[in-house]
Amino acid sequence: MRAAVLHETGQTKLEVLDDLEAVGFGPGRVRIRIRATGLCHSDLSAMTGVLPQPVPFVPGHEAAGDVVDVGDGVTRVRPGDRVLVSWLPACGDCPSCRRGQTQLCLSGLMNAGTPNFRRPSGDVFGFAGTGTFAEEIVVAADAAVPVPDDVPYDIAALIGCGVTTGIGAAVNTADVGAGSSVAVIGCGGVGICAIQGARLKGAAQIVAVDPVPARREAALRFGATEAVAPDALGDAKQRLTGGEGFDYVFEVVGKSVTARTAYETTRRGGTLCVVGAGAMDDVLGLNMFELFFDEKRILPSMYGGGDALTSFERSIALWRAGRIDLAGLITHRLPLARVNEALELMRTGEGLRTCIEI
Repeated sequence: MRAAVLHETGQTKLEVLDDLEAVGFGPGRVRIRIRATGLCHSDLSAMTGVLPQPVPFVPGHEAAGDVVDVGDGVTRVRPGDRVLVSWLPACGDCPSCRRGQTQLCLSGLMNAGTPNFRRPSGDVFGFAGTGTFAEEIVVAADAAVPVPDDVPYDIAALIGCGVTTGIGAAVNTADVGAGSSVAVIGCGGVGICAIQGARLKGAAQIVAVDPVPARREAALRFGATEAVAPDALGDAKQRLTGGEGFDYVFEVVGKSVTARTAYETTRRGGTLCVVGAGAMDDVLGLNMFELFFDEKRILPSMYGGGDALTSFERSIALWRAGRIDLAGLITHRLPLARVNEALELMRTGEGLRTCIEI
């Protein structure tokens, strides 16, 4: 079967090959024919080494498709079912799951160290234990989440990661208050979803911050009340909050420099929500006096900060009701053979989400 492979960390292009085989099928496992997969910035971060990932590997973790086969003991799905891929399935039995913090379950991520594919030349891993830039994948049954047939594959794919992450950050993690002021730093697909989440929660002011003019324009269509370049954020803070700072600030870039800006843009007693996934050696500096004196809440948000299955259902209900725009997030559609064009679109900041149709 075909899949896009990165051979070495730091390479800028993927090689689309046709000699891969999805491995690991057996009891408790599901084989999925991928139909659509979104390109998320985390895929690019894994390619550059910002996020740890063994090589060679197949990127991709935001996808939907059809169940081809199920192993012994699998009862939730059956062949022919339409499913989305959850890259962080909850085991239901670890301490995090028992506490109700299923988004912190590590059982799924532990599979990232087990090869997902095989070539004649050797093993190939899948990003985050999935690797959805491929025609077929094999995952644990809990990672195959059924979705209704009226949900298109591309919409279901986005719900599997970017939508859940962005909307969940605003709704679950930060719990944005009605009538509040919000700033979102970084307005790609996840940032736009954080904007939609803040709008759903009734925020009165939502300022989108991004260096790319097209993304700022898009943010206004999705619910931002104002959109500014990063160098104009200070002026927006002064004009809209009297210099006090915003009630909620979302950092959706994953870098310490933007997290520091987000901290300084948050009012005393306000909430900084860190959504971007950054590097282990990129350290955020805070002095102990400001940490105590400002009493700002710093809330990281992992996979939307709540139960993923509940978040999936909520997003489908909101999409059906027309309360959130998911189709508008997809600005480009490309076949797997043109995946490197999709990577370049992300590097340049053009568009919001590219859907790879397989």
